[in-house]
Amino acid sequence: MTDVQKLETEDQYHHVRFRDPDRFDEIRTPDWAKNAAESVREGSEVRTGKVKDGDDWEVESVLIPKEVDKDEARSDAKQIVEKIES
Repeated sequence: MTDVQKLETEDQYHHVRFRDPDRFDEIRTPDWAKNAAESVREGSEVRTGKVKDGDDWEVESVLIPKEVDKDEARSDAKQIVEKIES
């Protein structure tokens, strides 16, 4: 299980980062990940990154609506990543 590296609150979301964005060539918010995110917390989004010099895509961060507190956001984000990476 990937650990939370950082949690920042911006705009309408808690940005729960799991991997350094600098390790990716590009970062996207794919539609296919929305079901896993929404099944844990409505309004959540997943950002995935394409690993530099590779073909793999990994979860970079999870956006959780900032209506929830930071502990809950961290827990929800971990659940979402678990669903996607299992």
